[in-house]
Amino acid sequence: MKLNPVISKLAGKRVVLASASPRRQDILSNVGLRFEVVPSWFKETLDKSLFSAPHEYAVETAKQKALEVARRMHMKHLKTPDIVIGADTIVTLEGAILEKPFDKQDAYNMLSRLSGKEHSVFTGVAIVHCRSHEDNQLETDIIDFYEETKVKFADLTEDLLWEYIDSGEPMDKAGGYGIQSLGGMLVESVHGDFLNVVGFPLNHFCKKLAEIYYPPPKQAIHRVKHDSIPYVESFENLSDVEKDDSTTSSPSKTHERKKGLKNFVYSASNSASSLPCTTALQNGIEERPNKSLQLPSKIYELLDGFKASKTLFAASKLKVFDKLKDKGALKAMEIADKINASVDGTERLLDACVALGLLEKTHQVYNNTDIANTYLVSDSEYSIHGYIMHCNDHLWSHFTHLESSVVAGIGQHQKACKGIPEHCHGPEAKERCLRAIHCMLKITARDLATAFDLSKFSSVCDLGGCTGALAHELVCVYPEMRVNVFDLPEVIKNTSYFEPSTLDTGRVTFTSGNFLEDALPEAELYILSRVLHDLPEGNLNCILKKLSEACCPGRNALLIAEIVLDEDKKEPRALLQSLSMSEGSQRSGSEYKKLLEVHGFNSVQIKKTGNVLDAILAIKI
Repeated sequence: MKLNPVISKLAGKRVVLASASPRRQDILSNVGLRFEVVPSWFKETLDKSLFSAPHEYAVETAKQKALEVARRMHMKHLKTPDIVIGADTIVTLEGAILEKPFDKQDAYNMLSRLSGKEHSVFTGVAIVHCRSHEDNQLETDIIDFYEETKVKFADLTEDLLWEYIDSGEPMDKAGGYGIQSLGGMLVESVHGDFLNVVGFPLNHFCKKLAEIYYPPPKQAIHRVKHDSIPYVESFENLSDVEKDDSTTSSPSKTHERKKGLKNFVYSASNSASSLPCTTALQNGIEERPNKSLQLPSKIYELLDGFKASKTLFAASKLKVFDKLKDKGALKAMEIADKINASVDGTERLLDACVALGLLEKTHQVYNNTDIANTYLVSDSEYSIHGYIMHCNDHLWSHFTHLESSVVAGIGQHQKACKGIPEHCHGPEAKERCLRAIHCMLKITARDLATAFDLSKFSSVCDLGGCTGALAHELVCVYPEMRVNVFDLPEVIKNTSYFEPSTLDTGRVTFTSGNFLEDALPEAELYILSRVLHDLPEGNLNCILKKLSEACCPGRNALLIAEIVLDEDKKEPRALLQSLSMSEGSQRSGSEYKKLLEVHGFNSVQIKKTGNVLDAILAIKI
């Protein structure tokens, strides 16, 4: 096959590469392709567990990158491209996708796993052809494919590993290495397309272009019928087709070639994630669908989301992560024995956790990931185990019959509490709730404490401060600050369990009271954390009025910790929380500002922390 002339088919077209990778740019530039570079803004957050094979993830990511650029150029830049090329390269070892390392230790762990082993490099590529109609609607046709190359690493010494890591090269490379640079010294052999490992399978790309722009003659097409899948049309002797092209084309052939993409039907085996298309009536071939519709990955995520949540809940409740932290790598049979469960059921749960990225599996042995050790082990410093158990034992039941609550407009907690014995609301349930609040506040406390400079406030009152997680962080950040946690008596009497043993807790005090009914303690700074969104309008105005009266202009302030909605109210986190149907409301930044200004707080600053809670600082001036 003549590869280079295929590139000339793109001459005169607006070709866009949806990638900032200099390696991909070099590969395509070196064969004479002229193109624009428009890096994609698509966030590579697809759930890998939804794909049956790693290459499907790479292909779908490449497609979404290309489509994002095509739509943005069409709508925002008013420059509709003719062709957008998207690509995504991944490194896989034993079926697991290796991302870019996030620090040197992660790079070391990744490269150590690759040492002496053969792994696969997949690049998914999407070629999106675009057309703009008179009504300014964008129409796209998508051809996608993938290439696999096998790479074997030499046995790497510690010195070589760290020498390479210290060079800095691994930090922005999938799998932690770049074969075209220093990383080439780690590689013992390559089986397949070398450029695919660099970042773009040029040979396969040119062949795919030839299939698009040199449609086969009638005699080259044959039908292959398989059980339970649509007809797939394929062709042979592509070089003969190219030879025909060198002769003078008849008007009818020229017309057919201009329709090449429209009439081209590609193999279902290389296009599992492509959009459905229809074969046009060509050369007497009956028009027939090429393949069935593909369910969008977003729908898959939503359909299976509850299964992933319950997998996390079950593994946490059975203390799987604790067992692996205590004992290290274990086989499924050993874990089953420690959690008193069946071997078959345990193995299924463990494999699901591996697919979700919570565990690692090597040669039938399971390990915690760094995420699991940090957040899921029950006694780790930043564990959210308490909140997970709260979700499993309490919140899960609240959402079981959501549709009924939507119809009735009654909060899920009200429905769930009907008919439940009083002992379910006793000390154990309250302690579980305290644990949940404590671990989530601990995760976000540092960001809340440093969202604004609070050093000028020496006395602070945290209203509804629960276990004092935020209070302890504040006194840690601000050495001159003292914090009084003001909460209900039944909360205060259980806070001693949560006091950090390594900090001086003398500057944190606890006072029993009800901030809606009792007088507020004096303070320069008041805090309301995760309170306002849950209060009905009457109580909300009551506490804000009391705070306004307690604050002197220019001297006192109010710090609020809540999820702040985006102005368009499209971010799902707070909106999903609002489905608990509490009597309060989730609010955007402008809505919080308006609410606070009504009560005299006319200087309002809002800081999106990127963590569990956002911060609002309100001052009377």
